[in-house]
Amino acid sequence: MSNLLFTDPRLQEEIKNNTRTKLISKDTTFLLPGDHIVFIPIVLKGVLRIVREDEEGREVFLYHLYPSETCAMAINCCQAGKKSMVKAIAEDDTELLLVPVKMIEDWFKYPEWRMFINNTYSTRFEELIRVIDLVSFSNLDQQILHYLEKRCTAAGSSTLTITHQQIADELHTHREAVSRLLRTMEEKKMVRLGRNSIELLN
Repeated sequence: MSNLLFTDPRLQEEIKNNTRTKLISKDTTFLLPGDHIVFIPIVLKGVLRIVREDEEGREVFLYHLYPSETCAMAINCCQAGKKSMVKAIAEDDTELLLVPVKMIEDWFKYPEWRMFINNTYSTRFEELIRVIDLVSFSNLDQQILHYLEKRCTAAGSSTLTITHQQIADELHTHREAVSRLLRTMEEKKMVRLGRNSIELLN
């Protein structure tokens, strides 16, 4: 991956000498709120789902990390010396490149690394603004559709194995409301509902 993402041979050598890889099985939680962050993860293969969790365990979906992407929230916590504020879950079997915290600043001497980190902040900020807009200004049916679209894209499939309660938990709402709207969406031929599965149509 480093050979594809970074072309500077000096940076490639730094990555080779200072990082390690880690395999995460599907549906495994890689990071929890309150964890001390000693590495930032760059996705090599697979997908990570990043969610925000409150003190009562309620979750809100934020964004996905795809290959060659990393988490701005993790970088920010590293640089500020704070504990993790998010949960990271593997959507699929996922391989991560783990970059030690101390290298984040050290590698800013490499223009490619500096651009990579700056682009990460820019991309994640735009995604968070979309999430805020969606939560603040959209109806729940639009939030559910957006959520399903993002999860299907991450899974590489139009069908998700997921319960209505899981959707409700991540959208911070009631299962009954989710179930009611999903049935309406099924009547409109937007989804097909199965036992613990949802197929996104069209």
